Amino acid sequence: MDSGKRLEKLNDELIGESESIIKIKKMIDMIAKTPSTVLIIGESGVRKEVVARLLHAHSTVADGPFIGVNIGGVPENLIESELFGHEKGSFTGAVSHKIGMFELASSGTLFLDEIGEMPMPLQVKLLRVLQAKRIMRLGGTQGIPINARIISATNKNLEERVKEGRFRDDLYYRLNVVRIGVPPLRERLDDIPLLVGRFIERLNLRMGKNIESVSPDALKKLQRYSFPGNVRELENIIERAFIFAEPPTIEVADIEIKDN
Repeated sequence: MDSGKRLEKLNDELIGESESIIKIKKMIDMIAKTPSTVLIIGESGVRKEVVARLLHAHSTVADGPFIGVNIGGVPENLIESELFGHEKGSFTGAVSHKIGMFELASSGTLFLDEIGEMPMPLQVKLLRVLQAKRIMRLGGTQGIPINARIISATNKNLEERVKEGRFRDDLYYRLNVVRIGVPPLRERLDDIPLLVGRFIERLNLRMGKNIESVSPDALKKLQRYSFPGNVRELENIIERAFIFAEPPTIEVADIEIKDN
């Protein structure tokens, strides 16, 4: 396996041996080959997309595309076009035909990240698509069948949003057929040594350096920290330390966090 493929594989692994991570891995094995919609919940930075990619990789549509869209990262006036596509001339600026994410994900998986940020008017249209298994491009006149497996994720409490009238209950139940909760890093501190080891392996491949380990005191410092940014924050901390550390070991002085 060349370094590029090795790095890609490392980026799509769910790292950990804690009880919660083992439970998630077992759930992935049971769920992956079903067509059921899946809702992944967890704080920002816990790597919900890794779980989604693993579900895809072990599914019956693994040979198809994995298409992800961050709902919170798309301007509200463009979300419908991004998801469903549009025909030329359907609105100002639509100078050509555009295929949307649902069509691009055909025979594969569509991952709707930050689903809790979806505007209410579009929630109605998404519910209709999930029920009918057909989309209509903006400006189009014919329904288009879709067969993508739908996985969504959120760091919001959707039950609270339903109670507040900010998220449709019928859409919530449609998305929440199977639910996977990814715990914050502070609840699985014993996984930190494995995570750090894997990050170092990735960084050695990417940067051509030769860091072999993290000192025991440096690991203790990491395990005393609460990681509000979760696994993403840990990876950033290790990358900064990796850059400045003298091989072969990352020491306490290389770890730039405040004890808490």
